[in-house]
Amino acid sequence: MKAEVNMERHERKGRVTLILAAASLIAGFGSSFQYGYNVAVVNSPAPEMKLFYTQVYENRYGLMSDGLLTFLWSVTVSMYPLGGFFGSLMVGPLVNKFGRKGTLLFNNIFSIVPAIMMGVSEVAGSFEIIIVARFLVGICAGLSSNVVPMYLGEIAPKNYRGAVGIVPQLFITVGIVAAQILGIRNILGNKEGWPIMLGLTGIPAVIELLLLPFFPESPRYMLIQKGDEKTARKGLQRLRGWEDVDEELCEMRVEVQSEQTEGQLSLFNLFTFRSLRWQLLSVIFMNMGQQLSGVNAIYYYADSIYSSAGVKDGHVQYVTVGTGAVNVLMTIAAVFIVEKSGRKLLLLIGFGICCAACVVLTIALYFQTTLDWMPYVSIVCVIVYVIGHAIGPSPIPTVITTEMFRQSSRPPAFMVGGSVHWLSNFTVGLVFPFLEKGLGAYSFIIFACICLATLIYIWVVIPETKNKTFLETSKLFAQRNKVDIVVEGKDSEIKERGKESNRQEIKNTFL
Repeated sequence: MKAEVNMERHERKGRVTLILAAASLIAGFGSSFQYGYNVAVVNSPAPEMKLFYTQVYENRYGLMSDGLLTFLWSVTVSMYPLGGFFGSLMVGPLVNKFGRKGTLLFNNIFSIVPAIMMGVSEVAGSFEIIIVARFLVGICAGLSSNVVPMYLGEIAPKNYRGAVGIVPQLFITVGIVAAQILGIRNILGNKEGWPIMLGLTGIPAVIELLLLPFFPESPRYMLIQKGDEKTARKGLQRLRGWEDVDEELCEMRVEVQSEQTEGQLSLFNLFTFRSLRWQLLSVIFMNMGQQLSGVNAIYYYADSIYSSAGVKDGHVQYVTVGTGAVNVLMTIAAVFIVEKSGRKLLLLIGFGICCAACVVLTIALYFQTTLDWMPYVSIVCVIVYVIGHAIGPSPIPTVITTEMFRQSSRPPAFMVGGSVHWLSNFTVGLVFPFLEKGLGAYSFIIFACICLATLIYIWVVIPETKNKTFLETSKLFAQRNKVDIVVEGKDSEIKERGKESNRQEIKNTFL
């Protein structure tokens, strides 16, 4: 009878309960939405904001040169990814001290304060306020882009971890589209509306600040890092919608025993730990591939491609919104297929599509002025690229990062991944205008090569992590790291031994 109960418990799969869905939506809207919103919020009102910069400067100092205006605007735009980089460096200390949910609540400071600053910048007659505010809201984005996937990955059951893990990217795309829509000149992308548009980023933060406290902290954080099994049990019971959560708690206890040999990992330890070598390399390669594959350059180039295809200047913004809507729809599709197709397949397909789109786009741009129909091929390439990036390279890296690392190593891993992400983002924004000027259409061949290199790395190194526990994923990497993970004995004692042998049977004995 006991064996039947155990078998029943073993076969029972997690479900998306109301509490889990609501926590995912609130965290996604309150934090990830702002990341996407602030990526696109300054694009449409840029002419009006530059005019404001010029007026403020000339009222103070006299005539403003075009070079100085270009420099100030570049600083304004680049402060956002720079803030994101610093926000990523704060992830580890904050999530270990305040928890995942606590860090998200604390992070709202870096949204509400800059929202007020940007909202009053015109009245205050200061463009410096906007520049500082962009840096602060960048810190918010840097934290949220790492902490939200971590939080959702830890509260989701393993059979829905991929789908729930894509929710942050979905809200990022929704934030981009929302900023594009509000930026239409007849709405807020005008002289009177741009301060309001910039200040609206504080509203999701206020909603999250009010609602998220009613939802559970990550049970894994509470049990493994804080040792509070009672709170972890209550949180799991609310998230799963049933009372019997012993199986998951047992898996966490096994992880606790495993973690005792590692202790609290610092960022430096992460780089020296042999058992995490290939996981760390994979995080770096995936984030570099995601950002250096040219996704921001594609968006940067889209307006000129649409214009050259005969789209009227007044209509380009509507076509851009349409492209953003395609991004949202394909990210929604990824939510529903990731648990069936797996993470690795979506990454391979996504990078493959992006690589092919960049090659064809290079050819189309080269012949754009000589063949009348070629500009339309360019438009198709942009849309196909967006589709490819949305189903794999954009949403999946953070999902796999959550699954590749155990509790103590996950925060520093996200710090590394986030730092690489934002530095790569900053690099593309800084370098692409020079690439475009020097190489023209051929600049996208570089992005095609990066997509191909990332695809090959994923094919060779990264295993499928779908529907696996965190310890099972560690076992998948153990052979490549040449480290054996042994779980044995009545007390689930776990020891990690460095060995040169390629394979060792891994026994999992739960309490």
